[in-house]
Amino acid sequence: MTGFGGREAPAAGKAGATAMFREAAQAPAAVEAQLRLNGGCVRDLAKRLRSAPPRALVTIGRGSSDNAATFARYLIETRLQILTASAAPSVSSVYAAAPDMAGAVALVISQSGRSPDLIAAAHAAAAAGALVIAMVNDDSSPLAEAAEVVIPLWAGPEKSVAATKSFIAALAAIVQLTAHWSGDDALLADLDRLPGLLGRAWALDWSACLSVLTPAQHLYVVARGPGLAIAQEAALKFKETSGLHAEAFSAAEVRHGPMTLVGPGFPVLAFAQADETREGVEAAVGAFADQGAQILMAGGAAQARVSALPVLASHPLLQPITQVQSFYKMVEALSRARGFDPDHPAHLAKVTRTL
Repeated sequence: MTGFGGREAPAAGKAGATAMFREAAQAPAAVEAQLRLNGGCVRDLAKRLRSAPPRALVTIGRGSSDNAATFARYLIETRLQILTASAAPSVSSVYAAAPDMAGAVALVISQSGRSPDLIAAAHAAAAAGALVIAMVNDDSSPLAEAAEVVIPLWAGPEKSVAATKSFIAALAAIVQLTAHWSGDDALLADLDRLPGLLGRAWALDWSACLSVLTPAQHLYVVARGPGLAIAQEAALKFKETSGLHAEAFSAAEVRHGPMTLVGPGFPVLAFAQADETREGVEAAVGAFADQGAQILMAGGAAQARVSALPVLASHPLLQPITQVQSFYKMVEALSRARGFDPDHPAHLAKVTRTL
């Protein structure tokens, strides 16, 4: 079978045959191991950060890891009130510039820990005075060696080019660090239930997406707050596994121009969590519906002309994580339905060696 992009797809039509499917299904076990094995080191790091609060936090990542960094920004700024920004790795790796990072934390997130620009950015941040923390799946990688503190993701080998369980593990690590740092015992108790929630989320049926998205050429993915990280990740996965042009937007930002492109039949996937941003996402979805869009929505209140996807009730910070687990199962099926092999996207490799 030949896919939309002309690539042979040997796994098309075979549910569970791909590495992407198998690895995403391992997320509950990976998170359970991570929470158990990292408890001590994360508690110690949180104590250190409370005793000497950083003046700012800078995130460094590429691809799915940069999407996880978006999640970190919302948690750290809203829960700890610490200014957080995403660094451009090329500032150090290409321009050889060295912004002053004295008193700051540099949080570097990576699955492989082997991308040259991330390693260079970590070394530059340390040289500029930052405390470098690496959340990395390979704790023997060059990135781990460059960091002062390492938080292993414990996701295990990930062979599919499309990251799944390592992304979820990064989100769980971010929640664990934020909860310890802020002293939020209630969030820690809810976090202990995340592995079970992920298992239940994997069983949810999002197949309603397939009839809308299999023939699609373009798509918006919208969310707000920590859910924006999931929208960004979903848009990336649509592109890399299914050849589907998808753009992620804040449900507020999409109304500043991009809304113009939405008309009858235009597909929109919306994510909402039960926090202060929910009403804003629902309002944007209502505006899309008024323009005749085909809307699929995870979370939020039921609305006319909107196809509701099943979701789980949990702590608002955990809802985006369970939603992306359900999404991964759906998008793997979508990839095969569109004739692609999700394990081997065209022109991509597992370790992207950007400079």
